[in-house]
Amino acid sequence: MATIETLTLPDIGNFEHLEVIEVLMTAGQNIEAETALLTLESDKATMEIPAPKAGKVVDVLIKIGDKISQGDPIATLEVADAASAKEDTRRVTAAAKTEALTSAVPAATSGSAPKPNQTADHQCDVLVLGAGPGGYTAAFRAADLGKNVILIERYEKIGGVCLNVGCIPSKALLHVSNILNETREMDSHGITFAEPKIDVAGLRNFKNGVINKLTGGLTQLAKQRKVMVLHGVAEFINPQQVQITATDGTKTTVQFEHAVIAAGSQPVKLPFIPHDDPRVIDSTGALELADIPARMLVIGGGIIGLEMAQVYAALGTKITIVELADTIIPGADKDLVR
Repeated sequence: MATIETLTLPDIGNFEHLEVIEVLMTAGQNIEAETALLTLESDKATMEIPAPKAGKVVDVLIKIGDKISQGDPIATLEVADAASAKEDTRRVTAAAKTEALTSAVPAATSGSAPKPNQTADHQCDVLVLGAGPGGYTAAFRAADLGKNVILIERYEKIGGVCLNVGCIPSKALLHVSNILNETREMDSHGITFAEPKIDVAGLRNFKNGVINKLTGGLTQLAKQRKVMVLHGVAEFINPQQVQITATDGTKTTVQFEHAVIAAGSQPVKLPFIPHDDPRVIDSTGALELADIPARMLVIGGGIIGLEMAQVYAALGTKITIVELADTIIPGADKDLVR
């Protein structure tokens, strides 16, 4: 006998009031466990929410544009009774064993494809190198399609350049700089504020809190989809294997059928700059807010350079910008540049 259960938004990290931007289920639809039900958006991160179990969707309780939080109902699901579920599990297990036995038999036809190497520490259907917005979305989508996925990230936290040392922390600091500038401009409206005191440590904590909130949500989503996350530097050692070297020197091998390379970016090192001078920092170093200098030269008048210039200027630094081209933000509309 089937039972009706209410599906609620699971724990996806420290998020509240996420906007529903896509509903992927319909009433009457039969779904399997881990099928994507809806897509949520938070800041610059989007995430698909998978079904915790198989069943038939009775009613969809959310719509595009809704704001939902952990524990909010999203759908009602007709679930088979325990006996039927046990039988389904037995059938799936038997099918998996049959597939495993079939895949273990060497192909009868000749070819150059490498055979599985049983000495690998891990095996997967899809290997994704890089856990940034390109990598983690590819990994999550592959997992939603039923693939066994391993996600490799060289740094401590997933999320890539964007979430850790790019657009997310820079926008958090720009938010602060905008508030500072607005309070200083209120004199013309008849309201005068005292000059604010800058707590650099508190500002860093705010920025890091924003980062941890987003990366923590991604980690939870990876766990929900059973995506294995490995940390270290990966190197291809043959067409079907990579070797991962962790920070402690430990080496791990992973065998895969398909690989997605989603490597990130890093600041270019100009040859005429003394990079060993502690006064020289790149955009990553600027986001760390080690201190607030009295003067700063920003080389490059692009988006990143101007963002960092605006942040430090609001914090009291006198900024000089040097740009090779005849305009700042090369490639942007002239109206925007002005």
